[in-house]
Amino acid sequence: MGEVIVLSNLLRLRGQWKFFGKKVVFTNGCFDILHRGHVDYLLKAKSLGDILVVGLNDDASVGRLKGPQRPIVEQQDRADILAALKCVDFVCLFSEDTPYEIIKALVPDVLVKGADWPIDKVVGRDVVESAGGSVQTIEFLPNRSTSNIIAKIARTVKQ
Repeated sequence: MGEVIVLSNLLRLRGQWKFFGKKVVFTNGCFDILHRGHVDYLLKAKSLGDILVVGLNDDASVGRLKGPQRPIVEQQDRADILAALKCVDFVCLFSEDTPYEIIKALVPDVLVKGADWPIDKVVGRDVVESAGGSVQTIEFLPNRSTSNIIAKIARTVKQ
């Protein structure tokens, strides 16, 4: 089981991981209404290294990015659910609209985003690649998204 961790503690551990040659993988997102697509994505991300760190948008940043009705699930619950997944080692909340500050501080060995992001547009790519790391994209499972789940619930309520 993973751990919800503050950035300062995560950075202390990063030095140990580097010393022991552990490959750190970082990804981020809102992870609102966790579903099979999220789990598949996180399993694939974990397979790229030894330690998977998930940067999680806090409630305020989700609202700015997704609209005033979001998130559906509050940040502490989203963090705890992610940390309970076997493939997730650490979850770190962030309040900015992008994870750039975490990436700049952590300097992961592998930065992962969904394949809907062109690699040249991935936030933090410059930091990771300049340190000798790599940026990878992962294909999503088709028809698996929080937006689809919300739309289905809305249709059901209207009936």
